[in-house]
Amino acid sequence: MTNPAGTDPFGDGTRCVQGGHPDPVAGNPLLPGPVFAAPYHLGGSDRATDTDFYGRAGNPTWRALESAIGELDGGHCVLLPSGMAAISTLLRAVLRPGDALVLPSDGYYATRQFVRDELAELALDVREVPTPGPWPDGAFDGVRLVLLETPSNPGMDVCDIAALAERAHAAGARVAVDNTTATPIGQRPLQLGADAVLASDTKALTGHSDVLLGHVSVHDDAFAERLLRARTLSGAIPGPFESWLAHRSMGTLDLRLARQAENAAALVDALRGHPAVSGLRWPGLPEDPSHERARRQMRRWGGVFRFELADAGSVEEFVRRSRLVVGATSFGGMHSTVDRRAQWGDPVPEGFVRFSAGCEDSADLVADVLNALD
Repeated sequence: MTNPAGTDPFGDGTRCVQGGHPDPVAGNPLLPGPVFAAPYHLGGSDRATDTDFYGRAGNPTWRALESAIGELDGGHCVLLPSGMAAISTLLRAVLRPGDALVLPSDGYYATRQFVRDELAELALDVREVPTPGPWPDGAFDGVRLVLLETPSNPGMDVCDIAALAERAHAAGARVAVDNTTATPIGQRPLQLGADAVLASDTKALTGHSDVLLGHVSVHDDAFAERLLRARTLSGAIPGPFESWLAHRSMGTLDLRLARQAENAAALVDALRGHPAVSGLRWPGLPEDPSHERARRQMRRWGGVFRFELADAGSVEEFVRRSRLVVGATSFGGMHSTVDRRAQWGDPVPEGFVRFSAGCEDSADLVADVLNALD
């Protein structure tokens, strides 16, 4: 796999550990604690220039985390209180009544639900296309925004970001990429031509299953200011403590992702050809239909893969018999989890499983999963 960034002075691990930290000062902590404030001192009767004045408009704890994430994404990061807040803020900031919007038909179901239910008053021309295509000629004609999700959740399909961005830009459309599954060190959509990248940082970026957070990163200064204004006026602001927890957690992102990918590779290898398993998909698998496309644009593999068991009861029995794997509807955490996606309304078979490999020992995890299946 290649490194699209290419010019970073430091490696992923260093940037995860050091990103957004202040210069060292004797007697100060390495990562300052969260700043809890509603109003700030103005220094006089009027607002001082370039200082915090009210907690909804700015907070130094947010900015430190935004600096760290923005460095990984390669753009200006705007922090938001959840992944859905990131999606909704971006869509509301870009779209106008009657606009055409391209969405992945196989991506996160709540994105489609939000557009259908909460943006109904905009009377949008919504065009849904599967992540791997086909993307016919004219797919982006008259489109305001193309939202991609790759690898897709939960199907784990991959699209060519650079090629689709070039086509969309030629048609006058902006391109945003939901990068939740890959993370900023697994894939850099802004380097591949996207105008915006967003993610649910609740997942692998923070990785401890204890924070709700999201973000949008963009290249363009004016676009970033538009998103900041939307956040301030809507009140969709992150909590200082959650932001500080996320920044603390980011220091181990490189290590966690490496172990999760190692465990995913071991599990996928063990499940290949297993009589109880069908529909096994992981971009890191050489025979996966998306492998070559993923290899060209992803900087490393992740810990999320999918497969199918016979039915819902089989998934329930699998979880019951496992000692290490639990049922949960998030992914990217320290613990290995499975989520039977049909229960949430995803258009998948009843036995469809999204597996999120955690940070357990590979040998223990493989033995436990095989025992639970057998």
